[in-house]
Amino acid sequence: MQEHPIQGLMKTAMENIKEMVDVNTIIGDPVEAPDGSLIIPVSRVSFGFAAGGSEFESSDELEKKSKKEEGLGLPFGGGSGGGVTVQPVGFLIVGSTGQVRMLPVDRHAMLDRLMDMAPQLLNQVQSLIKNGIQNNHVDTTNYQI
Repeated sequence: MQEHPIQGLMKTAMENIKEMVDVNTIIGDPVEAPDGSLIIPVSRVSFGFAAGGSEFESSDELEKKSKKEEGLGLPFGGGSGGGVTVQPVGFLIVGSTGQVRMLPVDRHAMLDRLMDMAPQLLNQVQSLIKNGIQNNHVDTTNYQI
């Protein structure tokens, strides 16, 4: 069976989008800083795609009958399109000591920074409580939070 024209439109549009979006678009090439740490850009990629078409009937019965006999089918009109959006999310920083952290670029960075500091804060609170129980009192003058 012959391929419908809309399949060709969709295939072409999807191949072009596939060429635009690859793993290097999402996770960028690493850059080495002078101190030996690696900085890797991270992005969010969104894409959309649409295709549509219609077959038009001929008003002339004789023309319609001859096209069916020749296997040409009805006249077709259609189109397709797509779009890609790339938004920077942040930078993944791999320190020379092996420490990994994410440095976000959006305006909600403070919340992300608090989430990064949560384990360290919990460790300090645990040591405060542990030392307070051992000494039967809590002395907060030696701890910085």
